[in-house]
Amino acid sequence: MIGGSTNGAGIIYLEVQETGDQSFISQVQTLISQAQDQPSRAENLAQKVAGWLFYIAIAAAFLAFVVWLYIADIQTAVLFTVTTLVIACPHALGLAIPLVIARSTSLGASRGLLVKDREALELATKADVMILDKTGTLTTGEFKVLNMETLDGQHTEAEIAALMAGIEGGSSHPIAQSIVQYAEKQGIQPVHFDSIDVVSGAGIEGNANGRKYELISQKALGRDVAVDVPKGATLSILVEDGNPIGTVALGDELKETSRTLIQALKHYNIKPIMATGDNETAAQGVAEELGIEYRANQSPQDKYGLVESLKNNGQTVIMVGDGVNDAPSLAIADVGIAVGAGTQVAIDSADVILTQSDPGDIESFIELANKTTSKMKQNLVWGAGYNFIAIPIAAGVLASIGITLAPAAGAVLMSVSTVIVAINAMTLKLRNRAV
Repeated sequence: MIGGSTNGAGIIYLEVQETGDQSFISQVQTLISQAQDQPSRAENLAQKVAGWLFYIAIAAAFLAFVVWLYIADIQTAVLFTVTTLVIACPHALGLAIPLVIARSTSLGASRGLLVKDREALELATKADVMILDKTGTLTTGEFKVLNMETLDGQHTEAEIAALMAGIEGGSSHPIAQSIVQYAEKQGIQPVHFDSIDVVSGAGIEGNANGRKYELISQKALGRDVAVDVPKGATLSILVEDGNPIGTVALGDELKETSRTLIQALKHYNIKPIMATGDNETAAQGVAEELGIEYRANQSPQDKYGLVESLKNNGQTVIMVGDGVNDAPSLAIADVGIAVGAGTQVAIDSADVILTQSDPGDIESFIELANKTTSKMKQNLVWGAGYNFIAIPIAAGVLASIGITLAPAAGAVLMSVSTVIVAINAMTLKLRNRAV
């Protein structure tokens, strides 16, 4: 139970097992701190360049001292040596990447983007494919029962609805809630089940009145049933002791920001692929509406295999999932994004955690990744380029044409370079999205 959750109906009894440092908010704060402390490739490169600069500055200062001692006097030699050492102070280079990271982390957190692994920002700019879950990610997840049918002729539609509502009564899944709400509106009393268990990647099963019931997908059933499925609908089949006795077709709607997300991905040359556990008809309907490639009837193992095969083909893959069933896929992907997840599984498996379920947040992450990487490169080029130009001038290379620098002037230029790097980092911003 996450703070701020809403109880739709009934009574919820909670036992507080984690408080203080173990709470979700505290975990978020810890993630931000860890992200800020974790060096990225760009930061490691900046540290290496700063190290090289140290040796270059010492060598240039020594060379300037020897040359000017030979062609002038010791006072002139010391002047150029000091100026070289002052102007080569690697403040700007040392701050180039950390300032951008601090700004990026703060900006992302304000949008609900929690980046655990800073390398994910750099990898996201090289992404070739993004695999997206359907329900709750691209669609609202607010399912409605489109139709319900009986298959064996021995059960009425009301009996089928009562069994389905009973077996789904303890689940918080959007499909389950829509079936329960459908039964309530029809005035149908759910059947009491003695035991209920979730079947990973298939559905749910339970026992009632001495019989075993399963509410599963068509793929899990392993054979087709003779019913008409509305376009874009998800079909679930009720099985009694191994025999299909009823079906329910459910449909949900696309989120308003799903279309803009797909457009943004194509703008960044990232190929979107929808991978869903829903049947072919339901997946095809959503995929056609968005104009993207899709994979239907995907179990968690199937999604894992899809990510693995794309990576084996040399493609950089971003996986977007709910952080529970998709945990293996999130872990193996180059960048794993857990959407709307506050569970420990999501925190452990994903590189990026989006605290809401808005597809627009995924677009914001891609934008943040590109802009952060761009700012890193700009600051790195300025921090290194400034020194490679300033050091020779400070050493007196242009003295023959009257261009020299005093130590005080060198200190000013060194400070100005640091200010420029800081200002450039603070100009990192994200576009405002329409609500």
